[in-house]
Amino acid sequence: MAERFDVLVVGGGINGAGIARDAVGRGLSVCLCERDDLASHTSSASTKLIHGGLRYLEQYEFRLVGKALAEREVLLRLAPHIIWPLRFVLPHQPHLRPAWMIRIGMFLYDHLGGKRTLEGSKRLNLRTDVVGQPLRDELTTGFAYSDAWVQDARMVVLNAMDAQARGATVHVRTKCVSARRQADHWVAELENARGERITVEATSLINAAGPWAVNFLDDVATGVKHEYALRLVKGSHIVVPRMFDHDHAYIFQQPDRRIVFAIPYERDFTLVGTTDMEYHADPSRPQINQDEVDYLCEAANRYFKQSITPADVVWTYSGVRPLLEDEEDNASEVTRDYQLELDAKGAPLLSVFGGKLTTYRKLAEEAVDKLVDQLGRKAPAWTAHGAPLPGGEMAPFDERLAGVRAARPWLPSDMAWRLVRNYGARVEAILGKAASLDDLGEHFGADLYQAEVDYLRANEWVVEAEDLLWRRSKLGLRLSPGQQQRLSAYLSTQVATPAAPAFVAG
Repeated sequence: MAERFDVLVVGGGINGAGIARDAVGRGLSVCLCERDDLASHTSSASTKLIHGGLRYLEQYEFRLVGKALAEREVLLRLAPHIIWPLRFVLPHQPHLRPAWMIRIGMFLYDHLGGKRTLEGSKRLNLRTDVVGQPLRDELTTGFAYSDAWVQDARMVVLNAMDAQARGATVHVRTKCVSARRQADHWVAELENARGERITVEATSLINAAGPWAVNFLDDVATGVKHEYALRLVKGSHIVVPRMFDHDHAYIFQQPDRRIVFAIPYERDFTLVGTTDMEYHADPSRPQINQDEVDYLCEAANRYFKQSITPADVVWTYSGVRPLLEDEEDNASEVTRDYQLELDAKGAPLLSVFGGKLTTYRKLAEEAVDKLVDQLGRKAPAWTAHGAPLPGGEMAPFDERLAGVRAARPWLPSDMAWRLVRNYGARVEAILGKAASLDDLGEHFGADLYQAEVDYLRANEWVVEAEDLLWRRSKLGLRLSPGQQQRLSAYLSTQVATPAAPAFVAG
């Protein structure tokens, strides 16, 4: 007999995970399925920012910017371990944008979105300020403003963890191969990586398939007629050895009127991105091309004294953003807002188009609002003022870090910093009663030990080394190929974990 749910969510990116958490928190029974690892596509390939989008002001997207800035405040409270304030420096280039235009933009950015806790904008003398030292000598004036940094893939995983803890069923590496609409429910076939299938019935269906949202309607949800179209835009980033020693980021204006960020990354690196290119290939494995690498190097070299070349690049990543088609000629000008489309011709089908990391919680709230109205349920929104994401229930970061170091003086300081930044209050579940590094088990390289690997397998759906090295963390930057192979071998010998349950026949 098929298991029955109020909601089946297809797609384990930030929107799907956020919707699942919101819905189960309102008392709905929820099943979430993701064909790959959580956050394995668009949601782990962002510029890692929680921001209003300063450049969107030029496109008169005041509503989107205000909504995003309001959400920035909410998310800083919900996940203070993986989201933290970041100060940005905009060097002024008079021939690109006049100073008066930048000052107006900064004023709007400071005041849109209501109450704020972050420091406001100000003008900088780059000749005397430390942030001016890495910049070319002709850059003498700049502006500083605040936004926030996020570990994007971890935010997805934490939403899924919280959804599961509240009662949701989460199937990772499980694709929805068919969904048939009945008068009052959906019948879906799910298939896991072992080829095993189960049937799930759901009163409503959420299409949160990201770049595949239209394909899902065309190929999986049989009998659904629609006229929706997505515009796929590839964004690529490069990572190079650290280019400056302070903790500010830079936002650089380019001659083509695009902007490129240079951001402190994983303490020893600098992240430079992003590009915006029309994309028509398979969204599963987008790759950076040489033109993009050259563009990003040149973008940084216009501003920094220290030049970088493609030979300096230690890692790259690319993602495909599923944006609303709005007939805009320039890919970078396409709106980053989202659209929710409810099809109630029979059992409800809600499709999610567009969106960005910063507004995922608001998107999820609005999606579930639509759903509960359609289902006739009384279930008020809760996530804006509800419990934090797992690990976020902690003292301020510096206090938590100091406590971990005081209790475990044997723990290397950089390792303590990374663990608290990744896991917040959950760091105790990893370190447990360990009294030395040896107590943490096998050492896989860098500061990765068996205790952390086992925690991730048991609680965060880690199956393959890539899940751990590039999504749950960025330790892929630090482990040698041989060490990565050893980690893969260890993971391959382990049995299934409670976080990744096998299918059970009904």
